[in-house]
Amino acid sequence: MGFFGAEHAILQAPLGPDLSCPELVAAVSNAGGMGFLRAPDQDRSDIVKKLIQRTRELTERPFGIGVVLAFPHEKTITVALEEKVAALWVFWDDFPAEKVEKCHQAGVKVVHQVGSVEEAVKAAQAGVDALVVQGVEAGGHVRSKTPLLVLLPAVVDALRGYNIPIIAAGGIVESRGYVAALALGAQGVCLGTRFLATPECTAHPLYKKKLLEAGVSETDYTDLYGRSRWRAPHRVIRTPFHEQWKSELPSDGTEVGQPIIGRTTIYDRDEEVPRFSGKVPNSSTSGDVESMAMYAGTGVGLIHEIVPAASVVNGLVEGAQAIIQQLGRSVDPGLSRERLTTMV
Repeated sequence: MGFFGAEHAILQAPLGPDLSCPELVAAVSNAGGMGFLRAPDQDRSDIVKKLIQRTRELTERPFGIGVVLAFPHEKTITVALEEKVAALWVFWDDFPAEKVEKCHQAGVKVVHQVGSVEEAVKAAQAGVDALVVQGVEAGGHVRSKTPLLVLLPAVVDALRGYNIPIIAAGGIVESRGYVAALALGAQGVCLGTRFLATPECTAHPLYKKKLLEAGVSETDYTDLYGRSRWRAPHRVIRTPFHEQWKSELPSDGTEVGQPIIGRTTIYDRDEEVPRFSGKVPNSSTSGDVESMAMYAGTGVGLIHEIVPAASVVNGLVEGAQAIIQQLGRSVDPGLSRERLTTMV
């Protein structure tokens, strides 16, 4: 099943702020999936334009850019439309019909990530082109409070009158999760944590190491990091630092005034990293990296090696097809084997 010109409805989540680099995005798109850049939260049109143009140097396939609506974003969207990316991914606020229509006039599709049935219906009514339904299992900042196993079929039921592709997100890292999402009514999947553990991603090497070491119960849904900037719940790896401090920082405490534990360069800006900062460690980060926020979904315990982004996409497709063929031989799922196979 294609998605906005891509061969497969396999989306790479916009990993922020700069982990979704052009190299990762292009690798996913070149493999037949659809990669998404992540726009700076500072609404910097110069950086957005450079990111899009660099990605175009690396791929002729469709790709998009993700925008967090909780931060300034008007300049970012203007550049995205001028550059005519395949899709604009929006998250964490409403995106009304007039803005959707503006995107459509520019020839840009709109993907809205949602965390509830109510948000899904509102986005569908606004005319978006696809929905990413995020369960509470997801890594990074999490809108949902409901497990994907419950939320996804509820959204599918609520949107039966709409012809909108629904993409599942949250805890999916391999082909078994892909097939499970299809069984729940999704037309595709979105992966974030799995693409962190790729050579193309600019996550810090220690961050990638922690991803491989984490077990299936070693993430936490919390609001410990980055409270002064964006007090939104998020899911992180339960590092020793996190376990020590998750109950120690007062509920009204923030990273403001905390000791500086490192430095990092985000796009072209050198920045300090205070303790409890929400800044994710990238390849430039120095200092006490182990005490920084390391976002990951619950599926992290199923990730055991660093593999190229293309291998992630190909493994999802081939593995899902093998599972579906096996199901076709052992059970009658109510769909023909040919129909099931074409879904991936």
